[in-house]
Amino acid sequence: MKNTWNCLACACLVSASACAEDGFGKEEPVKAETGTGAPFISALSLGYGWAHNDTDIYRAAVRHDPGYQWLSNPTGWMSLYYEASMNLWKSGGDEIYAAAFSPVFIYYFGKPENKVRPYVEAGIGAAGISKTEMGNRQFSTGYQFEDRVGAGVQIKNLDLCCRYMHYSNASIKEPNDGIDIVMVALGYRL
Repeated sequence: MKNTWNCLACACLVSASACAEDGFGKEEPVKAETGTGAPFISALSLGYGWAHNDTDIYRAAVRHDPGYQWLSNPTGWMSLYYEASMNLWKSGGDEIYAAAFSPVFIYYFGKPENKVRPYVEAGIGAAGISKTEMGNRQFSTGYQFEDRVGAGVQIKNLDLCCRYMHYSNASIKEPNDGIDIVMVALGYRL
């Protein structure tokens, strides 16, 4: 399991350095405001979710928003952010810890200068989990894919989002029970 966590940490660092390169996102060099906080972290968030069989999910995440805009039109624009998270899944006496990294495409409605910006998002990332069993649920591998779709609204520096998330190993190894999560999250843009 230690190798899984080390590999996930290395993947996050490599991805982070690739995103920080000056040439990233030069297709349309329009930048949106990304906050004034740390150079790489643009937002922090906390989330709570639930899954079937009385499973509670707790999530803390950091986000990097490079601030580029694609497909700008009168309705809104497409952008991208990267999120690294730590998760705790609790069901009865069982607990699983998960670390995840996901690139997420996000479509904002309205204009960049609006103080209230509704959005929809979707992404697929990678996760490492601490155990491969939770109750009668079998994950089979410590490596999981993290899929998400969601909708939310940014109001000034606050971000409120509701997401559907799915973790599974894409049938790399059976059994592959996976887990489906409905999550609400509150974020703060630095």
